Amino acid sequence: MEQDYGELDEYAALQKYITTYRDPKAAAEEDPEAAAADVHKGKPWWAFWRSGSSPKAAAGDPGAVPAEWLTAHITEGIGHADVEPRRKRFGYNEITTEKESMFKKFLGYFMGPILWVMEIAALLAFGLRDWVDAGVICGILILNAAVGWYQEKSAQDVVDSLKGDIAMKATVVRDGQEEDILARELVPGDIIIIEEGQSVPGDARLICGYDSPDDFQKFKDLREKDEFADASDPDNEKKDDSEEDGEGEVQHEGHSIIATDQSAITGESLAVDKYMGDVVYYTTGCKRGKAYAVVITSAKHSFVGRTASLVSGAQDQGHFKAIMNNIGITLLVLVMFWILLAWIGGFFRHLKIATPEDSSINLLHYALILLIVGVPVGLPVVTTTTLAVGAAYLAQQKAIVQKLTAIESLAGVDVLCSDKTGTLTANQLSIREPFVSEGEDANWMMAVAALASSHNIKSLDPIDKVTILTLKRYPKARDILRQKWKTQKFTPFDPVSKRITAIVTLDGDTYTCAKGAPKAVLALTDCSQETADLFRDKSAEFARRGFRSLGVAYKKNDGPWILLGLLSMFDPPREDTAQTIVEAQHLGVPVKMLTGDAIAIAKETCKMLALGTKVYNSQKLIHGGLSGTTQHDLVERADGFAEVFPEHKYQVVEMLQQRGHLTAMTGDGVNDAPSLKKSDCGIAVEGASEAAQAAADIVFLAPGLSTIVLAIKTSRQIFQRMKAYIQYRIALCLHLEIYLVTSMIIINETIRVELIVFIALFADLATVAVAYDNAHSEQRPVEWQLPKIWIISVVLGCLLALATWIIRGTLFLPNGGIVQNFGSVQEILFLEVALTENWLIFVTRGGKTLPSWQLIGAILGVDALATVFACFGWLSGGLYETNPPTTFVQRQDGWVDIVTVVVVWAYSIGVTIVIAIVYYLLNRITALDNMGRKDRTNKNPKIENILASLAQYSLEHDTGADGKGNYRLVPRAVEEEEDE
Repeated sequence: MEQDYGELDEYAALQKYITTYRDPKAAAEEDPEAAAADVHKGKPWWAFWRSGSSPKAAAGDPGAVPAEWLTAHITEGIGHADVEPRRKRFGYNEITTEKESMFKKFLGYFMGPILWVMEIAALLAFGLRDWVDAGVICGILILNAAVGWYQEKSAQDVVDSLKGDIAMKATVVRDGQEEDILARELVPGDIIIIEEGQSVPGDARLICGYDSPDDFQKFKDLREKDEFADASDPDNEKKDDSEEDGEGEVQHEGHSIIATDQSAITGESLAVDKYMGDVVYYTTGCKRGKAYAVVITSAKHSFVGRTASLVSGAQDQGHFKAIMNNIGITLLVLVMFWILLAWIGGFFRHLKIATPEDSSINLLHYALILLIVGVPVGLPVVTTTTLAVGAAYLAQQKAIVQKLTAIESLAGVDVLCSDKTGTLTANQLSIREPFVSEGEDANWMMAVAALASSHNIKSLDPIDKVTILTLKRYPKARDILRQKWKTQKFTPFDPVSKRITAIVTLDGDTYTCAKGAPKAVLALTDCSQETADLFRDKSAEFARRGFRSLGVAYKKNDGPWILLGLLSMFDPPREDTAQTIVEAQHLGVPVKMLTGDAIAIAKETCKMLALGTKVYNSQKLIHGGLSGTTQHDLVERADGFAEVFPEHKYQVVEMLQQRGHLTAMTGDGVNDAPSLKKSDCGIAVEGASEAAQAAADIVFLAPGLSTIVLAIKTSRQIFQRMKAYIQYRIALCLHLEIYLVTSMIIINETIRVELIVFIALFADLATVAVAYDNAHSEQRPVEWQLPKIWIISVVLGCLLALATWIIRGTLFLPNGGIVQNFGSVQEILFLEVALTENWLIFVTRGGKTLPSWQLIGAILGVDALATVFACFGWLSGGLYETNPPTTFVQRQDGWVDIVTVVVVWAYSIGVTIVIAIVYYLLNRITALDNMGRKDRTNKNPKIENILASLAQYSLEHDTGADGKGNYRLVPRAVEEEEDE
């Protein structure tokens, strides 16, 4: 592109040439913006690898945006007509996993080790020309896939319908108007407004402060000179002190405009100051300030989006997936073991590999039978369905589960850390009668407090909101504000100064108004000792009564600061909070309160909420001389911490996790986001900021904390359903493996493969309804106790096998034993196995709740079908020659008389009762009940002390004389305690 230098003088033209020159040979690599501008301008037919159509279009950076797109004016923005073409090019501004077609998702239900074994069994049945068996096996696979696909889709639809309520929002300038839209609708070049409490809706370059639009010209000048830092890496903002002469150091223009929390992408716990021209990154939280910015790329090509794409192929399903794989692989190994035993027995009986074709007494049929009974094809579908149905139920209760595995985590949580304001309390501040310093006017004090407040009505801080609204009670203060005030500068609250200041002018005089923590405001003034003591006493009195107090002061021109008094604010606990905390404690989940309020207010709130009063100042945690084990002990025994910063919350959660606790964290603010992300189950409460919602695993849309008790109970019920099904399914596999292999070896008999596939089908049909069962909720945190699960399942499987052998043994009697009039060995065994196996789910689910009508209906339906099979001798096949021989005369057509069916039903009921008694007794054994439980107080003093010692050092990087980088451990700088 030719540059126009005609109107520039000699040196100006030279400067522009130096700034704008690009080597044509390296244009594609060095100037992706210019290359991006050439897209769709035509390309050679052979250049199929290029990302655009022009020979100059870059193939390497599809996210590069043409420079002319980023030049919109801050008060005009882009036009609505420009939106659609840009969206067609870059897509919606959101990070989404690639949309999987419904057909592909359905096919996914045929993938996995367990399912592959069943597919091998189907192929084996086709090879043996057992068309009925092959058809039923395929039917089982298709049925499981269809049920799982439909249930998961239905559950996901419910969750998706509510997720719109927590979608990220953005304020954008288009056609000269400020609009509130969904963040996904942004396009590159949009002018957006970023302010405190919001998540940044896309990678954007800061232009200027919202209250300083005149700085836009300065921004344009800097952009023209190409003086902005690279936007691709947040770490570029960090200054490299090892560089000499300032080389490599990022140069900032003017003062910090906003501050953002980048802990999720850079690991920095403190907010990062952002200056004109700096890039703010998608999904990071704005913690201070308000500014204009221009979106520089879409979410897919943002820093977070590119990072997400690197791991998009890794669909990690966490601990639950590992448990399922463990069980599945163990069952597969057991199947191989039993097949080996059956084949060894078959070799001694001189069985053929695949003949006779019309009999199940050959080696391949043995393998087919054991593959069908030993692999629980419904295990992946039932467990996934149970989680999905549970997530849909929670969604109906206004709790959005953003990760399915969070349900399992919440079921095991044993410590709940909770923010106070807006979570435990109603976040509805009201100002009581203020304390006014002697000689001062209450109306003037309220006016000064209102002047020292944010005036952005759209996003008022709760304290500023109540301060302004309280003026309804002070009409004279409102009259003061009606005068011709002008705000020159407004400095929002920050944790360091602990106050808000505003510089305002009236009639040529300059007033500096301050509002903030009593100690911070008192430190500004030079009042008498008597006034200061009275001020402190009043502040302490307010705190003892559970009030939050704010000091108010001002100075006129260059005069001294004048202390006006104290505002007393009260944030009452929510009506349901005390009951919620008691219920949580009964569930084995103690609550620890983490608040930024003074310790006196924190203790008073704890008393109101029936929490313990072992509340400590954060200074005791950080600067109290504690480290290692003693510091961890303090965190474990504390009921809460006061005057905490975000890093303190993060540290408390981390220490509890190091002790082996599964920790949940609730919060609503930007400052809660790091600890929400760190916890095992982060919960954003109703009204939470976008940053908190993005960091959380579960988002509550209903007010208060009461939903968490429902969520804990529901997650434990879901866990109970899955555990009951897994115990049931393992026992079923072992039952038939043990019985069939022993009968193959001892009497050269098996249950025909046609009947076996229906037993497998019935087992899955009956238990799909487990997802809707009325499970009970444990009174303590739950966890996978695999040793206990396996021991109980093995015992139940052995009892079922013994019961089947007993009924088989009676059939060797001359009169047929259990047979009353006539019958068939195959059908009687089929009916007994089907009944006892189906009813086992009633045992493993426990007796603390009545089963749901869905579960009872499914099982009774299957039992009725099995009974019809037995009565009419379906698929009974020919008679077996056993050794020893069966002496009673069987019906050739396999029919079983109704009286014998009733006896089998009665016998099966008796077996189920015996198994239920054994199951109850097994769960009463203390040693077995605690087997496999994780140590929730994993105290390791040596490791904790070593880590505490290492925490005193930091890793420092420098460059040696040889130009090579070196890393070394150096002592950390000692942080000075604030003297307040």
